[in-house]
Amino acid sequence: MTTIAAEPRISRALAAFVASTGADDLPPAVMEEATRATLDWLGSALAGALEPPARMVQQFVRGLGLSDEAALLPEGRASAAGAALANGTSSHILELDDLHKGSTLHPAAPIIPAALAAAEREWAGGRRLLHAIVLGYEAALRIGEAVNPSHYRFWHPTGTAATFGAAVAAGVILGLDEGQMLDALGSAGTQAAGLWEFNADGAMSKHLHPGKAAFNGILSADLARSGFTGATRILEGERGFFRAMSADYDAARITEGLGTTWKIAENSYKLHSCCGHTHSAIDAALDLRERLGWTDGEAARQAAQVHITTYGPGYEIVRESRPRTPYQAKFSLAYCVAIALLEGRVGLAQFDPARFDANGPRDPAVRELLARTGIEVDPDLSARYPACWPARLEVRLADGPAIEASVDYPRGTPENPVPTGTLEQKFRDLVAPHYGAGTAERAIEAVRALDTCPDVSALMRDLLSGAQAHRTGG
Repeated sequence: MTTIAAEPRISRALAAFVASTGADDLPPAVMEEATRATLDWLGSALAGALEPPARMVQQFVRGLGLSDEAALLPEGRASAAGAALANGTSSHILELDDLHKGSTLHPAAPIIPAALAAAEREWAGGRRLLHAIVLGYEAALRIGEAVNPSHYRFWHPTGTAATFGAAVAAGVILGLDEGQMLDALGSAGTQAAGLWEFNADGAMSKHLHPGKAAFNGILSADLARSGFTGATRILEGERGFFRAMSADYDAARITEGLGTTWKIAENSYKLHSCCGHTHSAIDAALDLRERLGWTDGEAARQAAQVHITTYGPGYEIVRESRPRTPYQAKFSLAYCVAIALLEGRVGLAQFDPARFDANGPRDPAVRELLARTGIEVDPDLSARYPACWPARLEVRLADGPAIEASVDYPRGTPENPVPTGTLEQKFRDLVAPHYGAGTAERAIEAVRALDTCPDVSALMRDLLSGAQAHRTGG
């Protein structure tokens, strides 16, 4: 493994590190975290693959032509690049895929589909897949941190910075050397994109961002292996990624602690099916609800006023206070807190389309509590972001005083971690209703043993054949 000293040629330093770091250089705890991330990703991808946006992309991929290179969730095969595109899209639809605070990036959705598709095509084993995932996370999260927070104003890091991570993950599977990896980074950077304007319309573009990042990652790595050159200073160049996409970039974040501090260890896992910027406030609401001993619906009668205090960058994404669709509700801090207080959970059921009509939530209790919910941005909380994602909640009772709760780190973050058993149960809840309890258990066991799996392609064929048999009644 190469030890990187501070140097101005940041792109080459990163390429040298990821090209020279082998699986045996990675601490066991880091490989274990990659295993957890893989299971968490697979649950979101399998459940999300049944949603309409995913089906549209799957149909497009099938139209590109027959190929047997990699699994196309939930059934079938496609080219590696096509599978990465479809599977990356699927895994970001339910808003349950993982999240890294410092980069504000969902790493699994773009990186794992690229790594998995390349691994299947190259007949790689599970240890090599985990190795690729770790280094893909390393590249994406460091680049995301380097350009934040100003990058986040216009750009969705899951579509931008993660393109680099997908290229690195695919490049590790392909065994690219330093020069080839540098070319792959160059091609990835010139394709990195993803604008937040989709949020104004609730458009499906958000789902496309990780899919396209995964696709572009494989494309970049494949081209580099063929000798296709890319910009050698794609990050730090005069017209490179840093200057084009950030007003306050910090290039030192790329190499600081490289090889000793592993970014995948900072990963967070989502337990609520909505935007991560709502999760601290949701956890505060669940805490208050438990302390008050409220049953379902009681908040509508007992809460005279709900006041949420949050941080500015997050508020810009979740500011919608009167959501009219399930998608808008997932990006509505007010709705997510209200539904947490009313029902004690913020899962897929709370965003069921049947719960909404043209005017918004059908339930009068939800509408009434939303009308009594206000939000404030606190500059002090904003100053603590993105290292911390803080929220404060005050509920003024109809027949009593105001009750307060605050959360700096939601459940699932490294500072407030959840055990692997919680992630396995989350997986069962996502997969078993659609593919059967047997499929869910086989998948959990397979991922547990991924480090010793000799052939990822055979593993995926076996899992998906069982899943398809359940869905068709076979």
